Amino acid sequence: MVVCGDDALAVRLAGELQDIYRQPVTLLLPDAAVIGPVPPRTTRVVEAETPDATALREAGCARATAVALAYEDDEANIRAALTARRINPRVRLVIRLYNRKLGRYLAELLDQAAAVAGDPASTADSATVVLSDADTAAPALAATVVAGTGKVLQADGLLLRVTERTPRQRRETTEPSLCTLALLSSTTDDPAGAEGSDRSGPAGPQLLPSAMEVAQSAQRGAVVLEAASYTATSAPQRRLGAAALPVMELFSRRVRWSLVGFTAAVMAIAVTSSVTTGDHPVHAAYVTLLDLFSINDPAIGHPTERQLLQLFTGLIGLLLLPVLVAAVLEALGSFRSASTLRRPPRGTADHVVLLGLGKVGTRVLARLRELGIPVVCVEADPEARGIALARSLRVPVVLGDVTEEGVLEAARTDRAHALLALTSSDTTNLEAILCARTITPDLRVALRLYDDDFATAAHRTLRAAHPQAVTRSRSVTSLAAPAFASAMMGRRILGAIPVERRVLLFAAVDVAGLSHLEGRTIADTFRPGHWRILALDTTDPADRRPDLRTTRLDGRSHVSGLLFDLHPGHVLGPEDRVIISATRQGLAELLGSGHALAPADRGELL
Repeated sequence: MVVCGDDALAVRLAGELQDIYRQPVTLLLPDAAVIGPVPPRTTRVVEAETPDATALREAGCARATAVALAYEDDEANIRAALTARRINPRVRLVIRLYNRKLGRYLAELLDQAAAVAGDPASTADSATVVLSDADTAAPALAATVVAGTGKVLQADGLLLRVTERTPRQRRETTEPSLCTLALLSSTTDDPAGAEGSDRSGPAGPQLLPSAMEVAQSAQRGAVVLEAASYTATSAPQRRLGAAALPVMELFSRRVRWSLVGFTAAVMAIAVTSSVTTGDHPVHAAYVTLLDLFSINDPAIGHPTERQLLQLFTGLIGLLLLPVLVAAVLEALGSFRSASTLRRPPRGTADHVVLLGLGKVGTRVLARLRELGIPVVCVEADPEARGIALARSLRVPVVLGDVTEEGVLEAARTDRAHALLALTSSDTTNLEAILCARTITPDLRVALRLYDDDFATAAHRTLRAAHPQAVTRSRSVTSLAAPAFASAMMGRRILGAIPVERRVLLFAAVDVAGLSHLEGRTIADTFRPGHWRILALDTTDPADRRPDLRTTRLDGRSHVSGLLFDLHPGHVLGPEDRVIISATRQGLAELLGSGHALAPADRGELL
């Protein structure tokens, strides 16, 4: 296995391949000392500024079974992928790309090149998989600051909803769940409780608990598989970038109310004129408008009522002129500022303050706006990747360093619902959280932290200083690494659900050849803490779709064959296919290093 990269994702991916899958790994890095400590059991480290042909050959690309290209720059990954495919047409490529559309085209191109250069039997082994760490982490990061946000997994035309339930919700809810996937940390009921990782011990989260463990954990929160429903065809949504300028933003509230008042006054004068003169209401309204714009003849010789109405209408017309001028000026100003960044309005409240508009921050911003959540962004770089998206969505942006005085105040942090710190620096994120807590001590915060030990220390510090505040931390690399590692092993997973700082994987598995499943009953296959069967595919093997995450391309309806109401005594045969939930270690143990999963979608995880 060869892993190429220039940031923490490459190092964590190498550790994942060694610790979970027991694979020898060669790391190709620009400078190992700058990136950080590499896994101690790494076969070797090759240092090269760019992943050119010489560097890839030295790293062993010609003999490798899989190559991961995890550079932060998309162009570097594309160049390296083309070179690696030329060096070894049979190698399996796993590419990190932020651009989704380009990733699909690139995967098709490289797969075609492998099919032309290699033998047909090796086509499956030389598949190209394109993944995005930002898309993998965005839903989980958005869910940390939105109460009640669940995760959704799609399989065979069904939507599987995974939801967190607090201890109180577990006691009071009447809605049944399909199964309990995890128990949260024992401190979950404490708003300041520390989150758990793989090294948290008994106090940390328990993945795939047994029925007895679930019954004895009434004081813990839980992650449950809540329901399975059929996907419905929905109307096409508007593109995020096509948001139009809201009409309400053309004019200020004073101008709008002034125009409403003038309209009411004109209607009242028209009704009065119709009543006093006996004219038809339409004619009376027409005469009133002529008087309003001073283009009617003087009412000489007309009744006194008509003359008074004309004078009053003319006075209103004089007052209307400055209001119309103000409305035109405000509209012009709104159109001129439509392409500029908005500042947070004075009345902004109950919003999410998002710090950092890089790759991850941009995806999280799009996710929050899809959920209809108001957002105020803070970014130091005016040319950051997410600035264009924020401008198109009319999201307020404060340009400035989050550690400088007054920047968080400008983002209306004192009235915010939550704060998300997603810059690329752990120390900057922690400093921003501490500054925000001095403004609003009980503010709900979530920060992006790479190191588990540093995250634990941060939780302890924040808990001691603000015991009643909610704090959450997530690692983008820890969420993305399992997806990249599984792809390098030639496997496809349906999705990944973050459980605090751990990850639970979902996969479609063919039972044939698996000693832990074949010939055993459903009840006997369940291994708490490692894997659990969620559903059985009852579709005839000849009619099964290889890709459970996609819908039919021919437009015909499809009835899912997934059965969730499983009989514990059902014996699994070699023709069966099942949907399982597993830990990283459990998945590696269940399948071994040489067994492949049933094909699923090439794309980002949920």
